[in-house]
Amino acid sequence: MADAAARNDFIPLALPLLGDEEAEAASRTIRSGWVMQGPQVAAFEEEFAAFVGAGYARAVSSCTTALHLGLVAVGVVPGDEVITVSHSFVATANSVRYCGATPVFVDIEPGTYNIDPTLVERAITPRTRAILVVHQMGMPCDMAAIVPLARARGLAVVEDCACAVGSEILWDGRWERIGRPHGDVACFSFHPRKVITTGDGGMITTDREDWAELFRLLRLHGMSQSTAQRHGSPTVTFESYELFGFNYRMTDIQAAIGREQLKRLPGIVERRREIADRYRTLLADIPGLGLPVEPDWARSNWQSYCVRLPDGCDQRQVMQELLDQGIATRRGIMNSHREPVYRSQPWSCGAGPDGCDCAPGACTRLVESEQAQDRTIVLPIFPQMTDEQQDRVVDALRASCRCGS
Repeated sequence: MADAAARNDFIPLALPLLGDEEAEAASRTIRSGWVMQGPQVAAFEEEFAAFVGAGYARAVSSCTTALHLGLVAVGVVPGDEVITVSHSFVATANSVRYCGATPVFVDIEPGTYNIDPTLVERAITPRTRAILVVHQMGMPCDMAAIVPLARARGLAVVEDCACAVGSEILWDGRWERIGRPHGDVACFSFHPRKVITTGDGGMITTDREDWAELFRLLRLHGMSQSTAQRHGSPTVTFESYELFGFNYRMTDIQAAIGREQLKRLPGIVERRREIADRYRTLLADIPGLGLPVEPDWARSNWQSYCVRLPDGCDQRQVMQELLDQGIATRRGIMNSHREPVYRSQPWSCGAGPDGCDCAPGACTRLVESEQAQDRTIVLPIFPQMTDEQQDRVVDALRASCRCGS
């Protein structure tokens, strides 16, 4: 139905959890007169670093800009290669191209939808500078397999944690939050589809002080002094521009909201995990339906709940049937190599120096990635979701999946 989203009983795919606390924080910041990168941003950075266990955090305008700065910091330059996945939002691959480097796509594991560590080493060439992993849909990657390989080969590891705030990984026998970081740099998103939001925005974490300082410079056109430093100085000071930088700043209004969201985060993750557990139970009896896999060394925040449809089910048809019943879904995660823009951008699947010799949009080396896009759908999940709403989703999906029987 064309007006499905207008129904009073419509179940959205996602819904930010925002309340009076965020509204008051934004209002208080507006009334303060300091609305651009200032004291609220500084406080948000300090609190976020403490939350994830990182040495430093720097707020930026988006996860895309965070990824760009992260790759710059680890030394990615034109002519380099960065091993990553095609099975991710296009911003992942784009951040590599912003550096003039070439993304080298490797396939994913079918259960976690994350990069397959067994395929990484064979994709390494003399031009490889970094490995860019994606904690897809909040599910942590197998960092215990990837990081030692990268260290042995002298490669940097950048983590795309866009969806993974609040997720945890078992590391050296203890549970640690994604963002510590376990590689070199970790990058987060605060888009409204993510677990917490500042409207838009991002964060970079690292344990290296020199990189934290570099991020501070690069996000503000390479300016030697921040606006807060200049306004707070008792004497007249003049800034200089030491690096070729960017305008990648976060506003104080966003940061004020982010500080309140960070307080909510543990409860939000707990609730999302409850909903995911209930999905796992309710969906277990649908013949042929593939459920996501959470390894015993990972604790996902369940930013998304993705299921693989039974053989014989048409993805678009199932999604339309659910939409007709007032239930939003999304197709499986996109693949950058299939998008029209990457017909004119350099990329490789490890096949050789000329990229991919397969048919357009059908790479024989990225089979799992393409099947995940074509055979999966993402179900509604948000902390305000009721059992009644979840039952509706499950009942509708069960009825639609009869096409596979």
